[in-house]
Amino acid sequence: MQKMIDRSEERNAKIGVISDSHDNMDAIKGAVSFFNEAEVDLVIHAGDIISPFTADEFEKLNCDMLLIYGNNDGDRLYLKDRFEGIGKFYRDPYIGELYGKKIAVTHIPAIVDALAEKNDIVIYGHTHYKDLRKEKGLILNPGESCGYLTGIKSVALLYPKQMDAKIFDIG
Repeated sequence: MQKMIDRSEERNAKIGVISDSHDNMDAIKGAVSFFNEAEVDLVIHAGDIISPFTADEFEKLNCDMLLIYGNNDGDRLYLKDRFEGIGKFYRDPYIGELYGKKIAVTHIPAIVDALAEKNDIVIYGHTHYKDLRKEKGLILNPGESCGYLTGIKSVALLYPKQMDAKIFDIG
């Protein structure tokens, strides 16, 4: 599936960040709507998508996705198949360069500080709790998009050029 909008070359890229969606289809629908309205250039999912059927909502994004597996993602092969054309799964941790910044994405909180030593931006999930810190780099956990543990569904917008992010409650 070809995405509708390609803003990947814009100078002021905006990345949507989501984690721990845990099959909550209403929350995923809300996150997709939020990201499309915000006109993000890319969405990063920091793990625990859970079921392949969630691709039915994520395919409505107007941009590509970068995804890593979480500890609760069981059928990884089918997840990869269902997300074909929506986004690409990477092993944890993902380490790469996006929009001129070294970015690491993990679902393992224990390695966040080590990743921050060598990367400009570290995105993580698993804890279900929001975390936004500027130390040696930017550390971001958008919290849980499912709302199961905290009762708060949240996602984040990341502005890599500015080395800034904002976390938003979406319901």
